[in-house]
Amino acid sequence: PNLLEQDFFVEKPSKKWVGDITYIYTRETGWTYLAIVMDLFVLKVVGWTYGKNMTDDLVIGAFKKALVNRGLDKDGIFHSDTGSQYTSNDFEHLLEELGIKHSYSKKGYPYDNASMESFNAILKKEEVNVNNYETFNEAKLAIFEFIESWYNNQRIHSSLGYITPNQKYNNYIANLATI
Repeated sequence: PNLLEQDFFVEKPSKKWVGDITYIYTRETGWTYLAIVMDLFVLKVVGWTYGKNMTDDLVIGAFKKALVNRGLDKDGIFHSDTGSQYTSNDFEHLLEELGIKHSYSKKGYPYDNASMESFNAILKKEEVNVNNYETFNEAKLAIFEFIESWYNNQRIHSSLGYITPNQKYNNYIANLATI
């Protein structure tokens, strides 16, 4: 079912995550794949994996990195499309083991995952489409720098009040300390 239903508002971190896969071309290997997990509260990429194959291992790796980096509440929601990677037995079993509800976009309806689609568009417009990657490793380094140095730490978002994802998270933590 679609549990998210385009309700992108979240009151605190680690309640609603979204995920997707995007394609990146390199001259060395052809198409490569980036799986991303984003926390909707701060629009921060909390987990990602880059690989040469678009398998469920790619999305499981990104999800597990997100769990290590941030952790999703037991009653949290993970929203994705209905691609075979996200509907695989291994991925579904992982979510079930963790007590996490899986929400799905309707087929051919990207609006349910608008935040993730927006990130993919930003990644393509500001990084991927303005560069030609010779090798897989060159692309991986560029993606790392884009996500970890630029997007999460320096790129401001109008929907966050013109601050970065990390500033939004740090403000939330600072406000907890004053309660």
